[in-house]
Amino acid sequence: MKLDLLTKLRETNPVVLNAANFVTVQDVANGLNALGASPIMSKEIAEAEEMVQMASSLAINLGTLTKLQIEQINRLMQLAVRYQKPIILDPVAVGAVEYRLDTANNLLANFPVSIIRGNVGEIAALGGFDWNAKGIDAGTGDENVDQITQETAKKFHCVVIASGATDTISDGQKTAHIYNGTPLFQAHVGSGDMLSSIVAAFAAICPDSFEAAQTATLVFSASGELLAQEHTEVGPGTFSMYLMDYLAKISISQIENVAKFD
Repeated sequence: MKLDLLTKLRETNPVVLNAANFVTVQDVANGLNALGASPIMSKEIAEAEEMVQMASSLAINLGTLTKLQIEQINRLMQLAVRYQKPIILDPVAVGAVEYRLDTANNLLANFPVSIIRGNVGEIAALGGFDWNAKGIDAGTGDENVDQITQETAKKFHCVVIASGATDTISDGQKTAHIYNGTPLFQAHVGSGDMLSSIVAAFAAICPDSFEAAQTATLVFSASGELLAQEHTEVGPGTFSMYLMDYLAKISISQIENVAKFD
């Protein structure tokens, strides 16, 4: 685990371009900014090339799709490949909505992504595994999460993060687990989208996608866990506010003191 990447991120302030979900766009922007990255959002195709050129990485979120946005996402991903910027895909609710699954599969067939970050139900759907998804929630299933993550990573030749009570990360060969976190992440709708964008920030400064995915997930999960430990009164309404504070001030030594991973 390369936690010194957190220092590098704060020193270099990478620009993360987000094709964002309008439900969580403010959480994503504030989370990136608090951690030390520079968020930028866009929904206009006409500015796509200039935006991709200035960005360090691209975070694609399928949470609030329209046909126009799909056209823009295709253009952004095309340009990211041209300018060699890492692409992180968050396939929101692909396990519950066939249109979204088709959209995600089309994007993955046409463009190489560095990292896919979703809940277990979303990752299972992309990998072709049986799983009972429930809207944007992970749902339930009997398949082995390690196998789901590994096989999906192999299928798309990228790193995959399956988020949950335990976060499972695989490049198809190596598999890691992050055991930190708090149930408050599940109570706050924007948490997964924030993590995806933070993964994009780490991917911008680390060419090893597996290391970037592990470190980003640990930093985010440890921030939430420390928050919950030190502010036991916090509920869903104030969790987001406190989380921004912890992302801004968390140190490598604090993460090392609580880190649980293999």
